[in-house]
Amino acid sequence: MGTLLFEIALTLYFAAAIVSIVELWMGSRATSRPVIYIAIVGFFFHTLSIVLRYFQGGYLPVTNLHEASSFYAWAILVLFFFLESRYKLGLLGCFIMPLIFVLMLSSSMLPRELKPLDPLLRSYWLPVHTLLAFLGNAAFALSFVIGIMYLVQEYYLKSKHPSGLFSRLPSLQSLDEINYRLITLGFPLLSLAIITGAVWSETAFGTYWRWDPKETWSLITWFIYALLLHARLVAGWRGRRAAFLSILGFIFVMFTFFGVSLLLKTYHGFKG
Repeated sequence: MGTLLFEIALTLYFAAAIVSIVELWMGSRATSRPVIYIAIVGFFFHTLSIVLRYFQGGYLPVTNLHEASSFYAWAILVLFFFLESRYKLGLLGCFIMPLIFVLMLSSSMLPRELKPLDPLLRSYWLPVHTLLAFLGNAAFALSFVIGIMYLVQEYYLKSKHPSGLFSRLPSLQSLDEINYRLITLGFPLLSLAIITGAVWSETAFGTYWRWDPKETWSLITWFIYALLLHARLVAGWRGRRAAFLSILGFIFVMFTFFGVSLLLKTYHGFKG
């Protein structure tokens, strides 16, 4: 049943991604409500699949790459729907849904076996630490997308023949402001994730920091976003520079999430 729910969600996200690409390619002045509606239905089935897996395993389903990729896509959509309800950025869905589909497609290709929870992970710190990390990284993912939207809008502003897409994108000032708010949301969440991870490590291993590759790259990512905030608040870096730093930061987020788990030996590595 859980597999069926996941596959339905994946199919709907694929449909939303295709509609998104078509709308962006055509530069239509029509609204992007179909993308939002398809995403909402897909999110419903996606949520059901996560809840079902939670009850089947008895723990938050984030302990292997299949679960983590799926949960990351889910967390991004949670924040996306919040942004959409507050700022009415319908076109944001056209930029975010291809990313959601890629994450879900990656998840679908990974082993889905439900295994007993490792004794090391049987702690109340598991949901606390991971939820903070996933929500923080979700904010950075949206910041990455907003950064791309900023660069696209800037390109059209400099173009002598702006297309229909130009009129549907928010102003550069709005995109820059939303980007900043997402960073100021993600940064403290990542900070708390690192702190709770350190406390959990002390409980499990008797030391707060082990210089594990996942810990090290998480700290590097933290410094990237700390630099971004410092550059914005002190040096006045806004606009294009902030957009580029948001994109750079997300590259580090994805390497920490996938690259470290797949390429490096780490006790944070996802099982299966």
